[in-house]
Amino acid sequence: MTQNFAQPDTIRADFSAAMSAMYRTEVPAYGDLLEIVQDTNAATLNGPSAAGLNLTPDEDTTRISEERHGAIRLGTADELAMMARVFAVMGMYPVGYYDLSAAAVPVHSTAFRPTTRAALAANPFRVFTSLLRLELITDDTLRAQAAAILAKRQIFTAGAVALTEKAEAQGGLSSEDATKFVAEVLETFRWHADACVDIDTFNQLNSAHRLIADVVSFKGPHINHLTPRTLDIDAAQVGMVERGLPAKAVVEGPPRRDCPILLRQTSFKALEEPVKFPSADGTATVGSHTARFGEIEQRGVALTPKGRDLYDRTLAAVRAEILPAGDGSNAAAYMAALSDAFKVFPDDWRGMYDQGLAHFKFSIDHIPDTTRDLDTVALLDEGVLTLSPIIYEDFLPVSAAGIFQSNLGDDAGQDSHSASSKAEFEKALGTSVADEFALYQQIEDASLSACLDQIRKAGQSA
Repeated sequence: MTQNFAQPDTIRADFSAAMSAMYRTEVPAYGDLLEIVQDTNAATLNGPSAAGLNLTPDEDTTRISEERHGAIRLGTADELAMMARVFAVMGMYPVGYYDLSAAAVPVHSTAFRPTTRAALAANPFRVFTSLLRLELITDDTLRAQAAAILAKRQIFTAGAVALTEKAEAQGGLSSEDATKFVAEVLETFRWHADACVDIDTFNQLNSAHRLIADVVSFKGPHINHLTPRTLDIDAAQVGMVERGLPAKAVVEGPPRRDCPILLRQTSFKALEEPVKFPSADGTATVGSHTARFGEIEQRGVALTPKGRDLYDRTLAAVRAEILPAGDGSNAAAYMAALSDAFKVFPDDWRGMYDQGLAHFKFSIDHIPDTTRDLDTVALLDEGVLTLSPIIYEDFLPVSAAGIFQSNLGDDAGQDSHSASSKAEFEKALGTSVADEFALYQQIEDASLSACLDQIRKAGQSA
């Protein structure tokens, strides 16, 4: 008899909802973000700009209210490899490689997420997952101490490990086991106010880099932010300020556009949370730690390699002339320079398609009188085919580093680090990371092929 397993999409959706409920309890201001995003999205979808977004009906609009991305920081290769196995049960796989060394952030990362159009439409939950680079601790004694601390900890419950192994062995989990799995895995992401190092060790790690202290000093990789998606991040930013949240001065990523590209992010600064540090005499010293924050994102169209190269070159040119100050003192000048520079991108969907800068889904407006010429450009010109943007599901290294630094503090370390290695990361991961450009191209090709097949078949039956 064939076992009836819970669908990975369902497990992922349940885990995302459980994570959101837990984080709302742990960080009440996250609830404010959800309300701001809900109000902003409702106003946008009911306003004059909605039509210009060209969102695919149902597919793109129904996922927005539940859409989240989280971020965790792991300490060892074993933790990363096990996390990959856990996420695979939820239908989430490593996509892309991110080297944050140039921005003095001592990690390299990937994004675990669903990869197919159907899975993304069902629930696009994604987790930006970073691995600490212990070799960047220059003090030999402190580096060895940090490695020893990480080697002792187990960030997964016995139940989470057992259920992951069960899913792998039998090809899935029953609904009952899937419910248990979500509850067990959630414990890995929970905040614990009791540190596993004394306050002197914490301060030494903090001096090396605040992110190192965040990873090494606790029993698990507490979720450090959970991000809802807004359709208008500038309006959401205003909403954050109006509610008294300490919002970043500058939105990370590309400038505001009628046709959004890639990813824009903003956040409120990290909370200062009380922590108990154990002492040798069995007592605890009360201190504090800042790591967890609230973030909002706006996602636009995925760019092709040609478009991404243009984006990277344009952004680099702006940042070579002006960098946004942490205190926001030059925010207006930076955003003005950014907006001016990004005029190299056409601000209409068809223009980006014609120049090969972005990826799109296709739909059929009507069946043409003749199907002899199935040239895509001609079909678009005639209005037979219509375009809608393929949403960017991934991340931007400069933006991620900007969010990290703004929440770690401007004194968190500004010297660039030696470049990390994708090969070393994949060795720790236990598998290769998927090429995000190839995934977007597959979605575009399948969409166009399905439309052309339908037009061709309609012509044959006419």
